[in-house]
Amino acid sequence: MKYVIASDIHGSAYYCRLLKERYLQEGAQKLILLGDLLYHGARNALPRDYSTLETAAILNSLKEHIVCVRGNCDSEVDGMVLEFPVTAAFALLPAGGRTLILTHGHNEYAHLSKNDVLVCGHFHVPAFEQRENCLYVNCGSVSIPKENSPHSYLVLDENVLTWKDVETGVPFRTEHL
Repeated sequence: MKYVIASDIHGSAYYCRLLKERYLQEGAQKLILLGDLLYHGARNALPRDYSTLETAAILNSLKEHIVCVRGNCDSEVDGMVLEFPVTAAFALLPAGGRTLILTHGHNEYAHLSKNDVLVCGHFHVPAFEQRENCLYVNCGSVSIPKENSPHSYLVLDENVLTWKDVETGVPFRTEHL
């Protein structure tokens, strides 16, 4: 199965539209959202074309395709405009003989094993690194990337992870689980 994984839209209607376009172009079966969908957060500047209601409408148009976990900027009131569940702390996905723990990334997960893959956003920087207790994967940020990284999303197809620039759809990194 093919998945598009994205995080940290932060209410940018512009980048949310691009993410929707990329998701449809990818032909993926599910869009996995790792939180921070509507609110930009107190530490971030307003992203391009900031509109929580327009962003919600774009996401709602894909509601049958979305699996979502809650980010640190998501609140109960977001559930009043979003037509899919947004309150789960994490989700599990088997892939490549491993267990992917899908979460926003702002909580600690001390119970992980070396065979687990922690997939998150939160830090807004794409990453793939073996840590002491798990493989750490960060999809980056759709709208507010940090450390000179591109506006990004992640594609999981079989056991291959490909990071892509949401503005161009061009891959910039590929790794195997």
